[in-house]
Amino acid sequence: MPILQTVLMGIVQGLSEFLPISSSAHLVFTSNFYKIFKNIEIVQQSNEEIFLDIMLHLGTLIAVIIFFRKDIWEICKALFEVLKNKEILKSSQNDTVKNAKLGIYIIIGTIITIVLALPINDVAEHLVYHPAFVGGLLVLTGLVLFFSEYLSKKRVEKFDTPNLKQSIFIGLAQGLAVLPGFSRSGWTIATGLFAGLNRETAARYSFLLCVPIILGASMVYPLIKIDVEEALSYNWTAIILGTIVSAIVGYFCIKYFMKFISKFSINIFGWYCVLMGVFTMIFFNIFK
Repeated sequence: MPILQTVLMGIVQGLSEFLPISSSAHLVFTSNFYKIFKNIEIVQQSNEEIFLDIMLHLGTLIAVIIFFRKDIWEICKALFEVLKNKEILKSSQNDTVKNAKLGIYIIIGTIITIVLALPINDVAEHLVYHPAFVGGLLVLTGLVLFFSEYLSKKRVEKFDTPNLKQSIFIGLAQGLAVLPGFSRSGWTIATGLFAGLNRETAARYSFLLCVPIILGASMVYPLIKIDVEEALSYNWTAIILGTIVSAIVGYFCIKYFMKFISKFSINIFGWYCVLMGVFTMIFFNIFK
């Protein structure tokens, strides 16, 4: 696997994992664009390419953990205190209670995600080889972003912490986003806005919610899918470099996106998704 390809995909993953434009769709597009311009047939992904996808997601997970390290530490500490004394949850809404409830909601949202994502995972893996169809799903993501922005502006009361009902809805959205083209951050942020969260809270919860699911996938997939002897033949220099690039780009993407979403509309990402989706549908229908 060429280093140029892994670096390009690392940049794409770092940007598109946190921007509401679908990282999975952009990895599909980047990989297939690269193959077309290099006159390589678009065929089923090799195990090395699939493993690279996992590692690139691991890179962006590292970015989330570093950026939200204080939040994650406070949530974990609060959950530990609740395990020692469950009566804490009945006390007033202090920071420990709020962080513990946020941790519980993340766990519930993750379980909901897994329950929904597992049955449609085979469909998601099959769509990797149909980039034109993925472009159509990206257009739908753009429409969802437009609608969420419209509803958010009409809503008077907005919440700065999620509740159980909101967490369930956002978990369902993350489960659907296993389909390439359905942006994970886009659908979870949009659902948060639908459900009444303010913009920064919706984005923060979306990023924190990705931690357990990406961590789990990064640990489980190599154990059940990757042959050790085969893995030794991978271009590890390229894979590690791509992972580092995705982590660095992802960190700065989170940093500036959090500032952006607190002040500006996400409609710009909706327009991008629609235009990119239409372009890829046309392009891959011509060069299929």
